[in-house]
Amino acid sequence: MANRMLGTGQLLSKLRTEAPRFYEIAQVVGAWVWIQFGERQPSTVTAELSELGFHWNARRTCWQHPCGKFSDGTGQDPRDKYGSYYPSNRQAA
Repeated sequence: MANRMLGTGQLLSKLRTEAPRFYEIAQVVGAWVWIQFGERQPSTVTAELSELGFHWNARRTCWQHPCGKFSDGTGQDPRDKYGSYYPSNRQAA
């Protein structure tokens, strides 16, 4: 799927304009984007995330987008290894 090859900035821009509810909760972890919900989402939401290029990671219980940087995973928490931030919390320059 072409959306899985979008870079981090491209994906965030797409989320900001086309799916702002996802942008508000998106977390950038290294080069990837994660979206996590407190409860199970309806199939319409999961279908939209899938269409945007996200996949479900049962181990981390979140939707992840590789932003063109595919990996086999790591034994440690990627947030500790690469750092993370919520772009919706950052002030515009």
